[in-house]
Amino acid sequence: MTIAITDVVLRDAHQSLFATRLRLDDMLPIAAQLDDVGYGSLECWGGATFDACIRFLGEDPWVRLRELKKAMPKTPLQMLLRGQNLLGYRHYADDVVERFVERAVKNGMDVFRVFDAMNDPRNMKAALQAVRSHGAHAQGTLSYTTSPAHTLQTWLDLTEQLLETGVDSIAIKDMSGILTPMAAFELVSEIKKRFEVRLHLHCHATTGMAEMALLKAIEAGVDGVDTAISSMSATYGHPATEALVATLAGTEHDTGLDILKLESIAAYFREVRKKYHAFEGQLKGYDSRILVAQVPGGMLTNLESQLKQQNAADKLD
Repeated sequence: MTIAITDVVLRDAHQSLFATRLRLDDMLPIAAQLDDVGYGSLECWGGATFDACIRFLGEDPWVRLRELKKAMPKTPLQMLLRGQNLLGYRHYADDVVERFVERAVKNGMDVFRVFDAMNDPRNMKAALQAVRSHGAHAQGTLSYTTSPAHTLQTWLDLTEQLLETGVDSIAIKDMSGILTPMAAFELVSEIKKRFEVRLHLHCHATTGMAEMALLKAIEAGVDGVDTAISSMSATYGHPATEALVATLAGTEHDTGLDILKLESIAAYFREVRKKYHAFEGQLKGYDSRILVAQVPGGMLTNLESQLKQQNAADKLD
């Protein structure tokens, strides 16, 4: 089975690596090449990008979406949506959720990964139903964590509830990089055994387990995974796209992606990333403390940046 690749370079990669500061002007010159790769989708909107556009970059996030759609018409565009919170920091009324989704679809969004930090399906229901009603792809999300309360049955029950709500696929979102390879194999295997649903896996590289987790999930039958182009991968971010493409080449899970096309894209971002050095996090390798702290990779550089602004960078540890 061919594995679909979602590259997160235009959203979660820079949110995780340099505090969501990547500008549209640095996305558009490479957009045509990204569109030509053959990704299953490209994550480019949602999460903290909406806030960062307005608060820090002086950009209109809706213009960003329209321009990216115009520049990448062949590849489905994907976003991360915080369920009832949309892209804000409180719950919004159902009619606001419905209208927001309708506008996002109208402006070019194709795939909505809808999650709730508390894994409460009630907080995902309105958004998922709105996405499907407007003809886009609704992806329900299991926000993976570990605790005495989070057993395998917890995830199976949530999967069943999301399927009852109505989704086109399910994402396992390992936002902290704490999903072990063996747990990934078991979780994917059990979901696939019980439900007929397309399954996607998102892992952060923070703890050093992400690549292994992706491979074990692929062995277990996952349909798609998230990666980031190599020059925008690792540390707080995600496994490198090229490494996975090379690993799976010539196997039954061959992605079908051309590594030479990816090499050109990586070279572009290697230069672009230099502009954003001031926003880079301090992590240089892996951070095993996250196995206990469970802080999401997408939060860490934003947290570091905010602490620096308050002259409190020493408080991070």
